[in-house]
Amino acid sequence: MTTTTFNLKKGLLVACWLLGGAGIASAQTTSKFIREGNKQYKQQQFADAEASYKKALDKDARSPTATFNLGNSMYEQKRFEDARNQYTNVAKLSNNKGVQANANYNIGNTFMSDQKWEESIKAYKDALKKNPKDEEARYNLAYAQEKLKQQQQQQNKDKDKDKKDQDKDQNKDQKDKDKDKDKDNKDNKDKDNKDNKDKDNKDKKDQNKDQNKDKQDKDKDQQDQQKPEPQPSKLNEKEAQQLLQALAQEEKKLQDKMKKVKGRPVAVEKDW
Repeated sequence: MTTTTFNLKKGLLVACWLLGGAGIASAQTTSKFIREGNKQYKQQQFADAEASYKKALDKDARSPTATFNLGNSMYEQKRFEDARNQYTNVAKLSNNKGVQANANYNIGNTFMSDQKWEESIKAYKDALKKNPKDEEARYNLAYAQEKLKQQQQQQNKDKDKDKKDQDKDQNKDQKDKDKDKDKDNKDNKDKDNKDNKDKDNKDKKDQNKDQNKDKQDKDKDQQDQQKPEPQPSKLNEKEAQQLLQALAQEEKKLQDKMKKVKGRPVAVEKDW
């Protein structure tokens, strides 16, 4: 995630903020480490400054100055969550509204750097409650509100896009299912048509076969009907013998007659 850093509010706190609960000797030692840390911070030696502020807190763990400045050194190292924890402690340790306002302002900056717009808005509002005249906090508040609006609009666009993509995928899946279903129906229809065609062909073939067989049987019957059946003889043996003798005599007479005709001369007519 790309982070954006913002100016820390009011820079560093000076050592005079710590006089109070600690003893004079301890306070002097704490002030010494804070001054060393501030010098290193201004030279952009943020890790060294962090070490010096921690030494100051070892002497006085409740020092708002050391805590605030430690948060600043962590912020400059882009350790925004660690810095935020220090600013939160400052807001609890100090009773000074100015220090609390600055701490809340810097808390807003840490959230802003992490693009956590809702959290930064709350922090800037808390800063303005402590210091209503803080124009920097007011500007950053408006900036965070605009970024939140843009983020929400983008999220809505992304949701719409996701929904459209989802609907598109669902439509595609449905089309694929319909296509597969149509293919299955076509295959089944083709199979049914083929089966019906095969059945029709078989039925037709069987029908033709039956018709041919019927025709053959009918023709055979007709042939059988047209074929003369042998009639049983009504003559007895004697009558049959007499009939044969009569036929033989008739045939002999016919042959004799033919012989006589063959040798008879033909008459010639006169031409005068």
